Amino acid sequence: MRFINPKVDYAFKKIFGSEQSKEILISFLNAIVYDGEKVIQSLTIVNPYNPGQVLTLKDTFLDIKAVLADGSIVVIEMQVAAMTAFNKRVAYNLAKAYSNQLVTGEDYPLLNPAIAVTITDFILFKETTDTINKFVFQEVTKKFKLLDDQLQLVFVELPKFHQTLEELKTLTDKWLYFLKDAASLDSIPESLGAVSEINFALNLANQANMTVDELAAVDRRGMMLQDERGRLAYAEEQGKQIGKEQGRLEQAIALVMRLLQKRFGEIPATISNKIENLPLGNLESLTEAIFEFESLSDLEVWLSDNC
Repeated sequence: MRFINPKVDYAFKKIFGSEQSKEILISFLNAIVYDGEKVIQSLTIVNPYNPGQVLTLKDTFLDIKAVLADGSIVVIEMQVAAMTAFNKRVAYNLAKAYSNQLVTGEDYPLLNPAIAVTITDFILFKETTDTINKFVFQEVTKKFKLLDDQLQLVFVELPKFHQTLEELKTLTDKWLYFLKDAASLDSIPESLGAVSEINFALNLANQANMTVDELAAVDRRGMMLQDERGRLAYAEEQGKQIGKEQGRLEQAIALVMRLLQKRFGEIPATISNKIENLPLGNLESLTEAIFEFESLSDLEVWLSDNC
């Protein structure tokens, strides 16, 4: 057996957002949001996965949205790479899911709770080693809640989950293992298969049960996500290099100005402006040439030759 990677958004929507995925999604949400308690008994999946539309789905439609039996709205997103203002986007999606329940802003008592479940394949919160972190509105110092859990944010950071197959104990552990490691399995392990919903999820993820078009779409999407990660990593490395160069440049300018001030006293703004615009190589040369100058006139001559 070979399984598609649930972390690829198309695959994630197929497994958790198909018409036949209701029991899978109920089990998953109970595990992640309610620590394995069977709080959710039924739900409706909004805009379920349609294999015929897989090639035209846009990123903004890849989230899974469900309405629970009590009217609560849950929006679920899988994000494999960090992006600018990601936390703000998550907050925006939660607020939109909550506010879109009303056509006008008058029937506030009709608003039902909204929960945003965000699964990331990168670390968001360096302050904790917990894989799952949950947020609600509460007072800053005394910590009492506001809005009675009307708005909840649940984050799952997969890189923080390190349990092996043999160490899985809870339903939450097993779903986290499924998300992180299903693609590395070559069969359905007994401990995962014993949970009927996870067993069904693995069968949905089995490549043998997918069409050629679905597999092609998942592969293509997986490559796009890998490319995006590569671009982000390259941009981050370039940023570090630029930061290092900028740091060296600032240090060289500061050194030159200190040496000049010790030798000639206050340096006119016209000269200091020229020094600040010198490239790093010229600044390094200037630190050596300073000791040969007899006056600021010599410095100005040097700058006119090297600017």
